[in-house]
Parts: sequence; structure tokens; C-alpha cells
Amino acid sequence: MLFNSFQFLIFLPVVFLLYWFVFRQRRWQNLLVVLASYVFYGWWDWRFLGLIALTSACSYVSGLLIERFEGQRGRQRMVSAANIVLNLLILGYFKYFNFFVENLDLLLRSALGYHLDWVTAEIILPVGISFYTFQALSYTIDVYRGRIAATHDVVEFFAYISFFPQLVAGPIERATNLLPQFQQSRTFDYGRAVDGLRQMFWGFFKKLVVADNCAMVVNLTWGKYDVVSGADLFLLGVSFSLQIYCDFSGYSDIAIGCARLFGFNLMRNFNYPYFSRNIPEFWRRWHISLTSWFRDYIYIPLGGNRCSRGRMISNVLIVWAISGLWHGANWTFICWGLYHAVLLVIYNLLGINTKRKPVVAFGRWLPTWREALQMIITFALAVIGWIIFRCEDMTEAYHFLSRMFTTMFDSMPVVFGKKALILGCVVIVVEWLQRGKQHGLQLSSTHGVFRYSVARYLLYATLLVVMFFFAGEVQTFIYFQF
Repeated sequence: MLFNSFQFLIFLPVVFLLYWFVFRQRRWQNLLVVLASYVFYGWWDWRFLGLIALTSACSYVSGLLIERFEGQRGRQRMVSAANIVLNLLILGYFKYFNFFVENLDLLLRSALGYHLDWVTAEIILPVGISFYTFQALSYTIDVYRGRIAATHDVVEFFAYISFFPQLVAGPIERATNLLPQFQQSRTFDYGRAVDGLRQMFWGFFKKLVVADNCAMVVNLTWGKYDVVSGADLFLLGVSFSLQIYCDFSGYSDIAIGCARLFGFNLMRNFNYPYFSRNIPEFWRRWHISLTSWFRDYIYIPLGGNRCSRGRMISNVLIVWAISGLWHGANWTFICWGLYHAVLLVIYNLLGINTKRKPVVAFGRWLPTWREALQMIITFALAVIGWIIFRCEDMTEAYHFLSRMFTTMFDSMPVVFGKKALILGCVVIVVEWLQRGKQHGLQLSSTHGVFRYSVARYLLYATLLVVMFFFAGEVQTFIYFQF
């Protein structure tokens, strides 16, 4: 079921009313969450409900076995490894089987003249499999590390894995954050629910008004890169950068806001990444749940940056190659990951890192000239990466970027999709003004004009009018395919 669908507009209030007014005890609420989540997921394709149930069951049992073998580290390691391997095999089959077969076939044909066409299969990629698989893996690893106790309540664990607001595109929650919330009684908080609705509203605005309009322009023009000027190709890359940001951060806003309606706090997934002053800061602000997952479960165990410089560089390359592969079975994703790995290594070697600095232009309306230049450079580097990410293959990426750089100043840009770019700028301006807040519509009821309810409702009405008149053709959320 899509957030931007008529079915969800019916589904959400029905589940909300049942949750707070019928199933008022915690255990019954958890059971309702499981049932509602399976309806939500099964609406897309009920055949894959067994797959998410299998992932949940295996991870649940692994936690119990790790607890049972307390003090027997070898057995605990075996149980943890078995569950990790099983989940990765499931993910690998559905997401990467044909990719690896096709590349192996290419290698064998060029080396031995042997063809593997009989091995390929028609495989449907289950929506959200990368997200809930990583969520299940983090539980097993954290139980093994002793960071969380194994849960004995199968319902609350199934609810943790399948929680419908973040099931198909994150945030990728940790058991240490979300699972305890299913173990506690929840009471309705009007203020939290209202702010959740505001965040959902802002997420829908970004998705329907900006992302979907940008998608129409990008989908129509992208394949014509060989006849489009370099400046227009860069602006097309900017359009896709706005599309993927408003699409994915919009989904996260809807998910986080929706969870708050039910008394849950999900981790923040985006923190205004296009206001970053360098690429390391960008990746602390973009898809935070995934980048922190790779940091905690792969990068640090490999040694992180507390090792030799050569080892640190190899760790970064490994992690970002895996990150690229996580996004999809295509060499463009892997090259996109390695592109950012190289940038991160360069910044690291130069000693450029703003990990502990506050948000840009903190306490000021405008950035300094230096901050503005840093943000422009960072955004331009991100755009180049998104162009690689969007291309169908590396041949297209090479020709697209080559033409963009070689014809950048040959002619004045036509500027395809002016409306989409203008609407994207509106979102950027609003989020710049709100960059110290959790989301674009987090309004203070004690300061400024928005302390008056009339001003708040006038803003909501304006956004609704804009959504009604300027919403683009409905598009599936980009990250559903990952």
C-alpha cells in the first residue's frame, strides 16, 4: 500500500481509531500493529508475507538461542552467524541473483566462450526487503553483543520488524530504540499527534508537489542527454537531486509523523543534507539510519579509522562499495558508492570534518560567503553522484557526464521543468528557515506569527491549495525498489 494512495487515506484513520479506542491494552495494540502491518504490506503482493514472516521468525528464534547459550560464546557466534547468513542469502537471491549470474556469464563468455543463459530467472524484488532485513540483522547482532536482551514476546518482535509506517522504506530502526517502545504502555499525546500530522503534511507536500513534478521532467528528458546542452544536463541533475531528496525525505517525514500518531518515536532519517558544508557532513545528514547502520555494523568492526591510513582507506572503500550494492544490483550504484568513498577519503586526508559543528549559519539568517561556497561545492559534488546513481548503466553515465562537462558553456540553458525547480526552491527556502527544527512544519505556538492559530491554519490552507493545483502525476516512491 502506498502512502500517496486513496487506500491509505482510509486505512490510516481506521487503524488509528481501533488502536486508541478499541485495542487499548498494550498487548492488543501490538497485535493490531502486526495485523495492520501485514495488511499494509500484503496489499502490494500477499505472496511475500511469508518472506517477512520467515525473516521475523528466524531472527526471533536466534535471539532466544543466543540468550539460552549464555556463557557459550562459540554457540552464540554460530547461531548469530547462521541467522545473518540466512537473511543475507534470502536478500541476495531476490535482489542480486540475476546481477551476479549476468556478470559471471559475461566473464565466462569472454574467457571460455561458455554461456549461462539457463541459470537466469524471473525474480520479483519484494518491496522493502533491504530495509526489514537490515532491521532484523541489527537485532541479532545487538543481542549477540549484549546491547539488548532477547525478547520473549513474539507479537512485539513481529511488530518491531513489520511496523507499517517504516516497513518498506525506513528509517531502518534499531531494536535498542524501537523494540522497547513496544514493551511499554502507550498513552495518547495530543501535542505529539498534532506535530506528527504536521510532519506527515510536510512529507506529502515534498513528495506530491516537488518530487513528482521533478520526476516527470527527469523521466521525459534524461534519455535525450546526447542532444541537450551541458548546462541543461547539470540542471537536469539538480532536478533529480531535488526529486530523490523530496521523495525519500518526504517518505521519512510521513513515516515518522505517522508513527507519532501511535505513540512511537522513530529515529531521524534526514537532517537538511543539502545545507552541508562538506561531503562527510552530507553523509551524517542523508539517510542517517542507513549510514549509521553501516558505520556500527561494518565500518567500526573492520577497524574504522582507528588503524593505519591504508587500512582506513580500504575500510571506507569496502563499506561504500557495499552501500552502493545495497541500493541495487547495478554497477552504477557500486560506482556511485565508490565515488563518495573517494570523496570521503580525500576530505579525511585533508582533515576536513565538521562532525561537532552546529547547523550552518547557526543563530543567523544567512550563511557567510565561505559557508555559502562550501554548500555550493558540496551540492555540486552530490549532484554528480546522483547523475551516476540515476543512469541505467556506466556507459550512459560516462556519456552524460562527458557531454555535461564538455558543453557546459556552449549555449544558454533552456531550463527544462522550470515549475519543478521553482517548487523545489520553495521547499529549500522553507527548510532553510526551519533548519534548526525537526521538520519544515514544526511551528512554535509561543513565538512569532505562528503563535496565532489563524496564521497556522492560513499556512496549511495555502499549502493545500498549492498541492491541489501543482501536484505532479503520482509516482511510486523511489526507494521502494531498494
